[in-house]
Amino acid sequence: MMDMKRFLIATDNLIEQQFYKAGADTIVGRTPEISVRIKNSGLVIKRFKTLFYNNISFFLEKKYRNFFTPFKEIKGMDDNYIQETLQDIQIKLATMQGTELDDLILYTIVLSSLISKMRNIHFKESVEQIVKKVKLRNTEVTRNEVKKQLDMLFMRNNKNVSILYNLSYMDALAESFNFKKVAQTCKIQKGRFMNKTVELILKGLEKRESLSRSY
Repeated sequence: MMDMKRFLIATDNLIEQQFYKAGADTIVGRTPEISVRIKNSGLVIKRFKTLFYNNISFFLEKKYRNFFTPFKEIKGMDDNYIQETLQDIQIKLATMQGTELDDLILYTIVLSSLISKMRNIHFKESVEQIVKKVKLRNTEVTRNEVKKQLDMLFMRNNKNVSILYNLSYMDALAESFNFKKVAQTCKIQKGRFMNKTVELILKGLEKRESLSRSY
């Protein structure tokens, strides 16, 4: 069997990158310019890692569905999302036909797809809340207009959206493992950065309307 330590290190790196500062109970944004300390978040991350550690053998035996099944413990992950993730991976691998992939590279591809799926599920929930908040302040704006402004902020790696992306994920993990105080702290911080994002979107909409009136 391949050196298991390599898989454990890869797991740690993939879980922590652009998300968590190891040993510091700190959630970072997609860019390092912003971070938030969340007490005991490290315990949540540790618990999350064990889901991977305990199932690496299924991965090495190519029993991918068995490898994915325990992740239904994560809030929002169900059979449909697991099936979607499997399909995403199959599509990625199909585009790499003819490329020699060792198990560690394949593991990296699988974990990246799985983690991205989980993160996106919960960021979408935060996006819906932002849309509602903006529409309460500006009743004439459409959902698509709000989404367009938010997408622009996301693509520019705006620090508020960047940290909100990861706080949404951390909140879901904390709830999944019943770390209630961690989840509550995440919700408070999410609310803070949602409000900042709402203000940015409203300013963006106002600027756009001002420009359109000037023509």
